[in-house]
Amino acid sequence: MSGARRIERVAIVGARGQMGALFVRAFRQVGVTVTELGRPYSEDALREALSGVAGPVDLALVAVPVTAMREVARMLAPHMPEGAILCDVCSVKVNPLAQMLEAYKGPVVGTHPLFGPVIPQGFEPRVAVTPGREIEGTFEGGATHAVSDLFARAGFPPFDSTAEEHDRAMAVVQGLNFITTVAYLAAARQTPGIENFRTPSFERRLEAARKMLTKDRELFSLIAEDNPFLQETVRQFTAYLDLAAGGDLDLLSARASWWWRETA
Repeated sequence: MSGARRIERVAIVGARGQMGALFVRAFRQVGVTVTELGRPYSEDALREALSGVAGPVDLALVAVPVTAMREVARMLAPHMPEGAILCDVCSVKVNPLAQMLEAYKGPVVGTHPLFGPVIPQGFEPRVAVTPGREIEGTFEGGATHAVSDLFARAGFPPFDSTAEEHDRAMAVVQGLNFITTVAYLAAARQTPGIENFRTPSFERRLEAARKMLTKDRELFSLIAEDNPFLQETVRQFTAYLDLAAGGDLDLLSARASWWWRETA
């Protein structure tokens, strides 16, 4: 498997999951040969998915929970074709990348699709791509470029990031969002009779939190626990709460308005 090339053959590990199934469909629609691998990960199943009838894969895309990444990476590594890329789609990047790099000596790339299995209408389904290890001369432009090219072909616009930059951002976007939501609603229930005072804005906040707390609570908890920057982010947030407690709401409002600075 020598010489520069594009990714044309992919194994989806965790293909029966919702995200795995989404990428099975998306890659096949653009002509990529896809083999599917689900539990149990037997030796025969691993060999067949990675180097079977369809030929040796260029990429093994691991779509499993973050808690399973280390074990799955170790199972895959001995069966990876020479020069093939090992890649994940976890919502955190520092720890999964380190686990893949430890298990496998070939090219490694981390990704995070910033969407779920059902993509809202009008939402751009972007993918963060983080470098792990490059092996010179294997893929045109390198492994990270090859993975970005694959997602772009499938209609998922990629952008470059580092694992640390990604996890710092997701500590806010996912971790802090989850923590502040549960803290706010837990505090709100302490107010006697609050259920009688629901305003439209309060209803919108409840509805936005419903799925997070009734269906995805375990997922968000696991993501938060595995992000090495979450506690630092929480400490920074509490500093803003201190400003609010001191009555400096104008300063907070001015900083919050940054999000709409281009339309102000």
